[in-house]
Amino acid sequence: MIAFDKLICGDAIVELSKLPNQCIDLIVADPPYNLGKDYGNNHDLKAWNEYETFTRTWLKEAIRILKPTGSIYVFMGVRFISKLFLIMESELELNFNGWITWHYTQGMGRKTGFSPRHEDILYFTKSEEYTFDLEAVRIPQKYYRERNNMAGANPGDVWEFSHIHYSNPEREQHPTQKPEAILERIIKASSHENEVVLDPFVGSGTTCRVAKILKRHWLGIDVNPDYIAMSQRRVDEVFDGFDSIDPRTERKPKDLPQDRSGQKSLFEARG
Repeated sequence: MIAFDKLICGDAIVELSKLPNQCIDLIVADPPYNLGKDYGNNHDLKAWNEYETFTRTWLKEAIRILKPTGSIYVFMGVRFISKLFLIMESELELNFNGWITWHYTQGMGRKTGFSPRHEDILYFTKSEEYTFDLEAVRIPQKYYRERNNMAGANPGDVWEFSHIHYSNPEREQHPTQKPEAILERIIKASSHENEVVLDPFVGSGTTCRVAKILKRHWLGIDVNPDYIAMSQRRVDEVFDGFDSIDPRTERKPKDLPQDRSGQKSLFEARG
């Protein structure tokens, strides 16, 4: 019997290999991008062939433990994203379901090229039958149209969330902390309450924190004991709102109709 709702300090590949087949509903992975970042007790810098081998190995274990109806989302930087796509689709034969672009307004500056303002998230499923709950992640429509579903629109595959900036009080001592609202959308869309969400590179603990808030079971793995402690603290903190939002969630549809008396429409009144 697997004990869920816990953090594990150890190498991701080793710890994933200990889990039984087909026990996880959703995997959200933010592996090192091999760009030389300092993660405390390890340095993210391998020869590229070594990094490819590492990627194939942890992905094979991830696929083994993923349920047939499960999904996997992998964050990745631009230098490896194309190779990662080919590994997941062509080599490992996963079912491609989306290439999500996370757009942010702040990033590193460059003088000899265009400054990066996005990261990518590859979204694959283990089969053609999988969980996707659109109703849980709809955003308000921009305009009223009779043909539009006024319960809300599909958020699309370009997501705008600000970085958790270093001046933000929610910022942790981790170089690649992700906004909680990104994980909220992923977890709501691709899992149900009481299902199991796994993050094999848990880092600052965002995935596990959000999974707990959304009433999912969770597992997090990281090789750095300081990050495990950080993640446990975040999981245990009282929830008083996510540290980020999609700005579109606050909009109200334009061109809302009025009834014959000239009163505001039901849609506008609810707003």
